[in-house]
Amino acid sequence: MPAPKVTCPTCGRSHTWDPDHRWRPFCSERCKLIDLGEWISERRAIPGEAATPPETPEKAH
Repeated sequence: MPAPKVTCPTCGRSHTWDPDHRWRPFCSERCKLIDLGEWISERRAIPGEAATPPETPEKAH
């Protein structure tokens, strides 16, 4: 059976799904890094309420 075709989530190009493909589900390292940059810059995010940082105890003087 031939390997299935998948679409790169970044550029939309179709490529063959191969478990050994280094950049899957992306078609290339470039597309993987573009996606990572979008997460780091917060252009991509998982919907939900913003997290609040835990309160830290005050230091004793």
